[in-house]
Amino acid sequence: MQFTINGRLQTVDCDVRTSLLDLLRDHLGLTGTKKGCDQGACGACTVLVDGERINSCLALAVQYQTRSVITIEGIGSARDLHPLQQAFIECDGLQCGYCTPGQICSALGLAGEIKRGVPSACTADLRAGEIEFNSDEIRERLSGNLCRCGAYNGIVQAVQKTFAPTLERAP
Repeated sequence: MQFTINGRLQTVDCDVRTSLLDLLRDHLGLTGTKKGCDQGACGACTVLVDGERINSCLALAVQYQTRSVITIEGIGSARDLHPLQQAFIECDGLQCGYCTPGQICSALGLAGEIKRGVPSACTADLRAGEIEFNSDEIRERLSGNLCRCGAYNGIVQAVQKTFAPTLERAP
């Protein structure tokens, strides 16, 4: 099977029942994506597929052969952090760091949703042309990503710091 992972074409020989998470970790050595609950409940395995966030533990890898998959390894590097990664550090949005890759991928996905006007369960006016970028929206949209250390306030601050100025300028 062939996959585009972090912008690189990868050929992998694996069972068609392999989850996307296991493909990333066990077959490609991309261990930044974490295996938490393996049931889609914690969000530690969140990756971006064509810009949309998914729980990779619930996805069969074979379904994603023709799509672009981005993991935390494709978002920034130790020498060149993504602005969101830098904000997580500055805002104390991490402690043990286990959930951080999934939190960052999810936050990138939520920023895209808000820019496109995709409502959440707490969006006040579904007819409004734009969605208010506030902590309630961020918390609701990140509710599928658990942080066992309780760094939620720092995570929300990091997301606001990174995306609020950008979203306010969006047409």
